[in-house]
Amino acid sequence: MRSRTGLVALVIFVLAAAVACTSNTDSRSSSPASPTTTAAHHATDTTGTPAAANASPKELGAQFEQLLGQHALLAMRLTRSEVTNASDFGQVAETSLEANTDALSQLVGTAYDDTQGDRFQQLWKGYVTDLSAYANSAASQDASAKQAARAELMAYCDDYGAWLAGASNGQVRAGDAVRTARTRVVGLIKQVDAYAARDYDQAYKIEREAYQNTFTAGATLAKASVTPKAAASLDAPPERLRSAFAMLLGEHMELIIDAQRATFAGSNEFKAAAAQVNANSATLTQAMGTIVGPKKAAEFQTAWANHVEGLLAYSTAVAGNDEAAKATATQNLDGFAARLALFFSDIVRNALPVEALTDVLSVHDKHLIEQVNAYAANDYAKAQQMQLEGYQQMLGVANTLVGAIQKTVKPGLPVGGSKTGGGGTAQPPR
Repeated sequence: MRSRTGLVALVIFVLAAAVACTSNTDSRSSSPASPTTTAAHHATDTTGTPAAANASPKELGAQFEQLLGQHALLAMRLTRSEVTNASDFGQVAETSLEANTDALSQLVGTAYDDTQGDRFQQLWKGYVTDLSAYANSAASQDASAKQAARAELMAYCDDYGAWLAGASNGQVRAGDAVRTARTRVVGLIKQVDAYAARDYDQAYKIEREAYQNTFTAGATLAKASVTPKAAASLDAPPERLRSAFAMLLGEHMELIIDAQRATFAGSNEFKAAAAQVNANSATLTQAMGTIVGPKKAAEFQTAWANHVEGLLAYSTAVAGNDEAAKATATQNLDGFAARLALFFSDIVRNALPVEALTDVLSVHDKHLIEQVNAYAANDYAKAQQMQLEGYQQMLGVANTLVGAIQKTVKPGLPVGGSKTGGGGTAQPPR
């Protein structure tokens, strides 16, 4: 598994290289989709509906990334519910994970063929069952059952490698596919062990690594389904830029949800979840620094920190049944959305209108507000729906921002990591 420093460096390198390579192609870039239209479309696509049969490699890549990233998060939340015996939430998480498996299988069928889609589904369902068995064994401290479940999971990795090598007609070597699968599976296993041991710091660190590794594996599945020439489009700077933004913004959404829910679990778990929110914010700030330079990155850091703190202040108010604090937090969030919209509109030289960007950011906040309200009311089905909608919306936001950045950001802007330090600050509930 990649180190945290390596992952941060990779994202920053991708963003810097992509901007430098694409900013000379402004005249050939199509106009970005309206942010309100794009966000609205993705807000309704909660199952990750597979791309059409004539989908481009870029569309396949984006779908695979989103669904695989979502899988890692859903798998970790399901196993945590099994460790803590939270059966009501676990049932909702299990249903969502099943829907994600179906969507992934359909996408494999679209990208490869129906036979490969069916085989993938068989392998994937078996792996999810074994992972669940591992979590249940960890909860009951049954070492023998854990060992048996781990052995089944390692056997799945071998089978998955053989499947992908065959499905790709040798474009992916079996050994490489096995190693990728083991990275994913071992990360999920370690997350279960850390969470069961109440080592929340380690569990949430592993969550971030597992999400990023699984998300980025989507490009491999997409590339392996098309010709090498077509697959090369996924390595083009604009697509790498889109992928990096989609990964980080989706991660932001999910880590905020973790911190919101951990508000009800106790201060130790909240602090661990909040630390990863801050780590994501720091990476976003550094990435913005490669695009707009240290001064603008510092502005982003401040605006983003206010956004993060506002969302968690609302969660704290919900946990404390403090209606006055909820109203204040909601009002503050409206102001933070407007400031962030001004920032983004400014860096793309008003290619995106402030009002439309404000609407997009407000929809993002609405997803998170409704999610924590539902979770507090034990309406886990609605909380999960808001989570799925919010995660999908992040792809639309990434596409919109990247389209505008490609058209307006010039190569003369500073390149390199931001010197502004970390990102937004998530504070423990008081």
